[in-house]
Amino acid sequence: MNRNEPSRSDSYFRLPNGANRSPDVAWISARCWSALSPKEQEEFSPLCPEFVIELRSKTDGLKELRDKMQAYLENGCRLGWLINPQDKQVEIYRIGQKPEAIDSPLVLSGEEVLPSFRCEMKLVL
Repeated sequence: MNRNEPSRSDSYFRLPNGANRSPDVAWISARCWSALSPKEQEEFSPLCPEFVIELRSKTDGLKELRDKMQAYLENGCRLGWLINPQDKQVEIYRIGQKPEAIDSPLVLSGEEVLPSFRCEMKLVL
């Protein structure tokens, strides 16, 4: 990033299908991240995160978020969570499976993608 440019906290990704996305939370393995050039790391990174979280806001439509989660899977994401505080529900997206909806989960895990990651949901739902 140029020192004259403002810093940003958002991460933007150019998915293999050409769509640009900025999930609420994204994780990429060090192996995949280090394969990018410094310029690619600072701009729209040309890859799909391996793990994403989308947090539904009061103005977000559920269908649009579900479509977005499906697009992540179709572009290489291995695990995704759609957190829906309004309905106290989380939908878990995995490759080759139908989404799994869980009502009021206490803890979610990163499963095989991030085996040591745990998220307590009582602060979110």
